Amino acid sequence: MYPQVIVAFCWVYIRKYQSRQESEVISTITAICALAIALITSALLPVDIFLVSFMKYPNGTYKEWAAGNETRQQIEDTVLYGYYTLYSIILFCVFLWIPFVYFYYEEKDEDNSNKCLVNLTLLLSVNDDIMTYMNFFFRTFVPLESPPNQNSTQWEKVQYLFEELGSSHGLAALSFSISSLTLIGMLAVITYTAYGMSVLPLNLIKGTRSILYERLENTEDREEVEHQIDKLKAKCADGRPLSMRDRRNLQDLEAKLQVLHRRSRHLEIAERTCCNKVGSALRPMKILLGVFFILVALLFFVTLFISNLDKALHSAGISTGFIIFGTNLTNPLNELLLALQPVFPLDYVLITIITMYFVFTSMAGIRNMGIWFFWIRLYKIRPQRTQPQALLFLCMILLLIVLHTSYMIYSLAPQYVMYGSQKYLLQVRSDPSQGNHSTAVTKICDADAPEDQCTVTRSYLFLHRFWFFSTIYYFGNWAFLVVFLIGLVVSCCKGKKSVIEGEVDADDSDVSDDEYVH
Repeated sequence: MYPQVIVAFCWVYIRKYQSRQESEVISTITAICALAIALITSALLPVDIFLVSFMKYPNGTYKEWAAGNETRQQIEDTVLYGYYTLYSIILFCVFLWIPFVYFYYEEKDEDNSNKCLVNLTLLLSVNDDIMTYMNFFFRTFVPLESPPNQNSTQWEKVQYLFEELGSSHGLAALSFSISSLTLIGMLAVITYTAYGMSVLPLNLIKGTRSILYERLENTEDREEVEHQIDKLKAKCADGRPLSMRDRRNLQDLEAKLQVLHRRSRHLEIAERTCCNKVGSALRPMKILLGVFFILVALLFFVTLFISNLDKALHSAGISTGFIIFGTNLTNPLNELLLALQPVFPLDYVLITIITMYFVFTSMAGIRNMGIWFFWIRLYKIRPQRTQPQALLFLCMILLLIVLHTSYMIYSLAPQYVMYGSQKYLLQVRSDPSQGNHSTAVTKICDADAPEDQCTVTRSYLFLHRFWFFSTIYYFGNWAFLVVFLIGLVVSCCKGKKSVIEGEVDADDSDVSDDEYVH
């Protein structure tokens, strides 16, 4: 039932933001599938934690079916292959499928088949270069066997590379490639998720501006612009031509007046819609939800800061990737998850909510910021008016963010992500005066536990396969904290959003405006 719910949500979300005029079947299906893959992959971490915890009883002993090492190894391998399968699908989507659909739609829109072939060739060439660089890095950090025939073609070398991926070296190489791609996901998390965690709750708390006030303000602006236009036109009433500067000002004012007219139409429509009335009725609930979200965001901030500080103080440093086993400083979120363990399944529900929270705040950040390439904004994300290319970019960014989400959650609750709710029996010697006896004490699994008594999650092993990636992720967490603070300050200083925020912009065409209105 869970996959059906995810697919249904993805369909509703994509259809909500998709432009009705520019919609295309293949891009719509690709966006829905990519978003579904992102959500399903994000749910794999809670499943991983649940499975390692489900092997043991609360008293610290293994269940009958998990008593054998072989059974536990099969379960661990199944989870690990699940990670590799979903992450491989993400690699396929990011490197091949989504770029192919993007170029296909671009050139189909221009109806130029020759140019389409040129761009398709360019895409394949870029991916061939990517495979070459990946092959180089694989051989540098994860050495693979050389092809038997050194004079083989490029395709035969790639085919041999995939055959090597099936070996133990190949899994390490695949892990390296996914970790490399996760670095891009880290940048997306720092940019979009950090901002989304601040802007989403504050927008809910502040709400939107009054429609009546906006209409009055828009009417005043429109009258002022019309008055300025009349003054400029009066200069040429006697037949004298306007100066270059006046003509430029007149064009700017007429364009501004056109935008104000369109804003007026949108405000009239918004005033009549039922959504606005329902939103006003749900205003107290939105405020409570916003307060809850900002408290959660602050909890994450404090927890991540303590976790990073713990690594800075108690890890072996850069050369080990700032890896520590367990927690040395009190970590509030980690302690909360451990405290909820006795009440099944509250801890699993909470870790699932945390995972989904990261995904949805990322979506909120992308929606509010749009899609940027450095200082250039490529696309806007707006209800019923988002271009198919923008939706493809949105899904690609979410796929990259999901890759980094596991490390973020590990940073928030390291001990829980490593062992879940597992406990083990520790034999403690009694008082020698009462005889040479020992008693079994139940303890929560940590780094001091015997290796055969606690099973580490596959996610933890996957995250720390290469120490240099862990080092980069560590510094990325500090950057995340800084961007969150900046986003929080900016969101607090900004006023209330317009009720038609993002619906009317100066660079929009009348066609897109009519599409929304009708």
